[in-house]
Amino acid sequence: MGIIQRVKKPTTRKGKKVLQSKEPKPIEGPKQSLFLQGRNPSDLTRKLLKDIYDLKKPDAAYLSRKNDFVPFEDATLIEKLCYKKEAALFGVGSHSKKRPHNIILGRTFDYGILDMIELGADKYKAMSEFHNMKVMAGLKPCLIFNGPAWDLNQDLKRLKSLFTDFFCREKVDCIRLQGLEHVISFTATAENMIYFRSYRIQLKKSGQRIPRIELEEIGPSIDFKLRRTRLGSDDLFKEACRVPREVRPITKKNISRDAFGSKMGRIHMGKQDIQRLQTRKMKGLKKTPEEKKQMLLKRKKERQAARQAQTAAAE
Repeated sequence: MGIIQRVKKPTTRKGKKVLQSKEPKPIEGPKQSLFLQGRNPSDLTRKLLKDIYDLKKPDAAYLSRKNDFVPFEDATLIEKLCYKKEAALFGVGSHSKKRPHNIILGRTFDYGILDMIELGADKYKAMSEFHNMKVMAGLKPCLIFNGPAWDLNQDLKRLKSLFTDFFCREKVDCIRLQGLEHVISFTATAENMIYFRSYRIQLKKSGQRIPRIELEEIGPSIDFKLRRTRLGSDDLFKEACRVPREVRPITKKNISRDAFGSKMGRIHMGKQDIQRLQTRKMKGLKKTPEEKKQMLLKRKKERQAARQAQTAAAE
C-alpha cells in the first residue's frame, strides 16, 4: 500500500518546481538509494553497507542512526524515508541470533514496497583490506552475472534485476575502452550462494592494437546466502517495468535489415504500363524518320478503322 499524502496545491513558484521534480518522468536518471540501520546492527553489517554505499555514490544516502523495526513485518518506516529522500532503492542492515549479519535489499514502486530480498553475509572482506588503487566514485561499472542459476530460479531472477537497478547508472549510446575501469561480478550457485566480487580493469601493453586486460580485485568481497524473499506480484512488476509511450520507438513499416546491417525497404506501387514509362531522353534512343512515318501511318489506319466501325453501327 502506498503512503496517502495530503493533497495541497502549491502557491509559490518554488513549490511548483519541487512538485514537478517529484512527478514521474519519461526518461529518468540514476536511481537514488537509501542505506539505513535496522535493529541491533553488527559491525560487519555496518561496514558492508558502507562499502556498497561507496560503490553507489553519489546517487545514495547513508543513515547511521539505529531504527527499531523489522522490514518484513512492518515496512512503513522504509516507505516514509524513501518518499522523503526520493529514493527508489534501499538497503537495511541488522543482526540477530536467528539471522546473523543480515542484509535486506529492496526497491519501491509508487512509494510502496515492490521487492525485498534478505541476504546473509557468510564471508566478508572489506574494501579497506585491499591495499591497492581504487576506482573513482560515480563510475559506471560493468556488471557480470556468472552461472545458469540466475535464469533457473525465480528468486535469483528478481535478485539479478535488483542488483542491476542498484549499480546501473545513466544510459550511454557509445562506450570508450579507456572508460571501462570497474567490473562487479556476481556468481550464483545451485545452493543459493551469491559471490560478490569487485575488480579494477588494467589495460596493459600487448604489442598489438588491442590491449591486454588484467583484473585486480579491489573489494569488497562478500559471500551472500539467499534467505527470505518478499516479491511483488507479476501484474505489479509488469506495471513497474512498463515503458512510457513517449519513450517507445516508433516502428516504421516495410523497413528491415539484412544480416550485414544494410537497410532494406519495400515499396508498394500500382500496376504500371511499361510502354508509357518515361525514360531518359538521349540521342541514341531517338526515332528515325522511317520509324516516325510508320508510326503516323499506323495511327491513320487506326482512326480510319474506328470511323468505319462507327458508321457501320449507325446504319
